[in-house]
Amino acid sequence: MQEQQNADKVTIRTATPDDARRLLDIYAPYVTETAVSFEYDVPSLEEFRARMDDVLRKYPYLVAERQGELLGYAYTHAFVGRAAYDRSAETTIYVRKGDTRTGVGRALYEALENISAAQHILNLYACIGYPETEDSHLTMNSLRFHEHMGYRTVGTFRNCGYKFGTWYHMAWLEKVIGTHEADPDPVIPFPELGIV
Repeated sequence: MQEQQNADKVTIRTATPDDARRLLDIYAPYVTETAVSFEYDVPSLEEFRARMDDVLRKYPYLVAERQGELLGYAYTHAFVGRAAYDRSAETTIYVRKGDTRTGVGRALYEALENISAAQHILNLYACIGYPETEDSHLTMNSLRFHEHMGYRTVGTFRNCGYKFGTWYHMAWLEKVIGTHEADPDPVIPFPELGIV
């Protein structure tokens, strides 16, 4: 992938297996300290790397980097997993604590959208936990970020996630990034785009 940089010299590139340890370090606090992730246990390095490999078979898995430091990552993956949904993908993003609200998330998502469009994916979805009332484990920041990026809420599930002794809601957000033609182009797997 041609390196993309913003004014802060943040480079967006495709993740490699060598990034797994540092990406897991970014993800782990979201598991242990927040309800942003509904996982209870931090995955092992092997499991995390296997998840990355699985995504990269068809979808982009991107990292944001500044001077060799990883600031965050984002990827798309199968939405539901049935053939009719092939032109839709679910997004996931995690930005290192201390680097949120710095443009890193925007840079990652803009790169994901460009790649998704090149793949002929038309709809992007985000599944986001949100609280009845903001607390120390979950705020509305993720929901607001996605809305700022042009996503709109299309559905909610009430009290469907339980973590840290609290019930949390889940929202599905959608962003349409292409035109729905009668005979759409087939989806191109990410490795076939030749982006590195």
